Amino acid sequence: MRDSEFVEKLVAINRITKVVKGGRRFGFAALVVVGNQKGSIGIGKGKSKQVPDAIKKATELAKRNMFKIPLKDGRTLHHDILSKSGSGKILMRSAPTGTGIIAGGAMRSVCEVLGIQDVVAKSLGSANPHNVLKALIQGLKNQSSPKFLSTLRGKKISEIIKQREN
Repeated sequence: MRDSEFVEKLVAINRITKVVKGGRRFGFAALVVVGNQKGSIGIGKGKSKQVPDAIKKATELAKRNMFKIPLKDGRTLHHDILSKSGSGKILMRSAPTGTGIIAGGAMRSVCEVLGIQDVVAKSLGSANPHNVLKALIQGLKNQSSPKFLSTLRGKKISEIIKQREN
């Protein structure tokens, strides 16, 4: 995959201070999400003495750790997601066409790079971007598409979609 097809979003930068004999030494930690806006996403954390180096490391790690998420019609989620990681709790709901991304902070970044266009999301627990992202990724990975359910149950996709509509 070429670099030009990826969208990178910087979610958070954290300054770390280490007190030594001569004064303070500053370090930086960056949290980055990378996606192709077609259902692939990766998350990376990088640490360095300078901000650009930390961002570069995080971006490289995110590109290496990419995975695919199934999307409904290429624009929203298949079903509602409630997920928890540490103290970070998130709620994501699929939304009708034209709703847009109603989410804040780290969740908005993930939705934009993933290619989700219609979603309503809320962070219920901690606002810490690391925990929110972990909970979000865990929830997205646990999402089950009708295609996956049809193979699991040995039914046709149309039967599962019909049951969901009722």
